[in-house]
Amino acid sequence: MNDDRNGTDHDGINQDRRIISAGAGESLGDRMATWFERLTWRTPLHDRRLDGQHPVKLVVVPVDPLPGEVDLGEALLEGWMYAGGEHHALETLDVAAPAAGPAFVEYLHGFAWLRDLAAVGDRARTVPLAEALTARWLAAHGDRVSDPAWRPATVARRLAMWAFHSPLLLSSTDLVFRSRVLNGIARAARHLDRTADKAPPGAERIAAWAGVVTAGLLIPGGETRVAIGEAGLTRALATGLTADGGVVSRSPADLLDVLATIGLLRAACAARRLPLPDAADEALARATPALLGTTMGDGGLSSWQGALPIDAEAVNDVLIASGAHGRPLRQSRDWGYQRLANGSAILLMDAAPPPMARVAQGGCASTLAFEFSDGTERLVVNCGGAGVTGARMSPAMTIGLRSTAAHSTLTVADTNSTAILPDGTLGKGVREVELTRQESELGSRIEARHDGYARRHGFLHQRTLLLLNDGRELRGEDALITAPGARARRADAMTPFMLRFHLGAGVEAVATADGQAAMLRTGSAQFWHFRSRGERLTIEDSVWVDGWGRLFTTHQIVIHGLAPPSGVNVNWVLKRAR
Repeated sequence: MNDDRNGTDHDGINQDRRIISAGAGESLGDRMATWFERLTWRTPLHDRRLDGQHPVKLVVVPVDPLPGEVDLGEALLEGWMYAGGEHHALETLDVAAPAAGPAFVEYLHGFAWLRDLAAVGDRARTVPLAEALTARWLAAHGDRVSDPAWRPATVARRLAMWAFHSPLLLSSTDLVFRSRVLNGIARAARHLDRTADKAPPGAERIAAWAGVVTAGLLIPGGETRVAIGEAGLTRALATGLTADGGVVSRSPADLLDVLATIGLLRAACAARRLPLPDAADEALARATPALLGTTMGDGGLSSWQGALPIDAEAVNDVLIASGAHGRPLRQSRDWGYQRLANGSAILLMDAAPPPMARVAQGGCASTLAFEFSDGTERLVVNCGGAGVTGARMSPAMTIGLRSTAAHSTLTVADTNSTAILPDGTLGKGVREVELTRQESELGSRIEARHDGYARRHGFLHQRTLLLLNDGRELRGEDALITAPGARARRADAMTPFMLRFHLGAGVEAVATADGQAAMLRTGSAQFWHFRSRGERLTIEDSVWVDGWGRLFTTHQIVIHGLAPPSGVNVNWVLKRAR
């Protein structure tokens, strides 16, 4: 993305017009290279490259800086694995090819469940299960490299979990099993040596190169690997993070994952009494404000680009583990999020095109959508969760969660502002976002427009938001403006549009009899009035995916209208009752 900017106010807020452009998409060559790279994993040559001596023991055993979930550990002991909003019985779980969603598969192959078992603390109960489940995994995947179990980032996370929680695995009296675990660590390190740079840019490539460094720190004779790994990590951070600290996938959850990766690497370095690599330290200083800038009033993450609204406790655990410090970034020029914070209210707006296809897993057509919270309560949200939804959801539902309609913004003729193609990648749509932001005695104001509907429908979508200084009133205007160069249409040709405001879980809504307003009641019995002018307003069903990947039924305010070729303006206000 690029922008033109000149002056800023005393708070660092840019008040000049800026144009943010989309980056280049994924080429056919990129897709072919990825496909060919993973195809080579299945060859005998790649298997032979992973063969070699394995260590008798690790140099040190670092302490995992991230806490596990005791409840998830107890569930494992009772025979159930929970992740990504789904659960499976261990007895019938097909470790070789689990029929599960991506979050569950990552939890299984990345061995994050070892952290949850360790949280239980009773080694007499946890060690036998850890050994048994690891043995099942080794039998299925230890000698056969395949996707997704051997994706570079997954391998790096598995290597870290095996090393950090080696007391659960290497205290076994079964010498053959111990040898297989240590050999698995060595094979993982060799796989990362060859594949880390092939991981997708962003959180995954950063995790892969951090895994190379970690392997070098913990496996004897790893000095050369550490040097190579630090150079690779420096490159991965440079290409994976934006200038203002965001991650290229534009997912807050991915940025949280980057900080967690740095936290694990810091712990591995500390175990060897070494400092964190300079590149990681510098990246942490930039990434922390960007991450905090996407938190809502409850301290949890907002739902963007397929991410979950991860709760404040999990966010704080990662901040502590990584040693992060900073204040929320109010305006991320490169990452594309604008934060308004007045009184007890926080508003976060997506003011950029979607991410490039090659860096987006679950990328969404969310340009100009916003989320809004008052205190710890979320009033207006996005549905979220498309990047981690489980196998229990239909493909149509997964695609639906990525659509413009799943976000609190305007849709034209029931289409997406950026196309979502049948293969799941992002297609044509928003190319540029023009943005102006102003701070005044009245409040914080953003005016932004995008061109996602220009070629198909002849309109630019312009959204203006004003959050008053006391945080008790949010004024908005959504306009469809005739795009420059749009082909002439009959004066009576009308284009349908819908303006959606997805409501947070627990927010009740009742429309007024005139179809022009709604009364909202939050879980703490606070009342808000929503009113629009001219168009018909209805209350309809919606869904929201929580921080555990569970789907909840919620409600949405929908404004229905018809736009003539000359365009249309819809004014609305959300005001807290006195």
